[in-house]
Amino acid sequence: MNFTDKELIIFDFDGTLINSIPDLTLAINNMLAHYNLSPLTIEQVTPFIGNGAKPLVKRALEASQTQEKANGIEFNEAFDIYLSAYEKITCQDTFLYEGVESTLEHLFEKGYKLAICTNKPYKFIEPILETLQIKKYFKLWIGEDSLPEKKPNALPLVHLVEAMDATIEKSIMIGDSKNDILAAHNAKMESIGVSYGYNYNENIADYNPTLVVDHFAELQRYF
Repeated sequence: MNFTDKELIIFDFDGTLINSIPDLTLAINNMLAHYNLSPLTIEQVTPFIGNGAKPLVKRALEASQTQEKANGIEFNEAFDIYLSAYEKITCQDTFLYEGVESTLEHLFEKGYKLAICTNKPYKFIEPILETLQIKKYFKLWIGEDSLPEKKPNALPLVHLVEAMDATIEKSIMIGDSKNDILAAHNAKMESIGVSYGYNYNENIADYNPTLVVDHFAELQRYF
């Protein structure tokens, strides 16, 4: 199997290119501390990631608070506190997964168009790309608030295909979450699942991507 006929490669961000769990957890715990709620561990926060920032905050509050305290918390306020906390430490301890930079360089030099489709808020994408020095490889990126719908809806992938002057057949989605694979299925697009990401503690293979890889650098043999 190979994908050398593809023109556009669309990547998920958190859990695929970057491990952002340390910073996401720190921001969540800063928000929880504001309400004198118990902090969560990285292991607790990890399965909350993937559907976007608001579901992350909602799940964290539900996991940390007692029912008595729950009644006194206004969600929009908690969400704003989380966003403010995350903005201050967006890429403090976030890092690239092994093999990501060399593989992106390989794909870029091969002439593939590279884009990012993430359920992370848009404003956080570019600062991380710049800090980790991989912005140069990507022509376009969209976040959860860039369009009326987000993954697993097909709209973000279809939008990127059109914006990058590609076709569904010549495009492929690569991600660690069921949202990535389901979005690809909904767009009638091929997909590659990476097994090392977050994915709610579920096996990415259960969602039937075209291919599963265990290490990001394995992509070099298929493109």
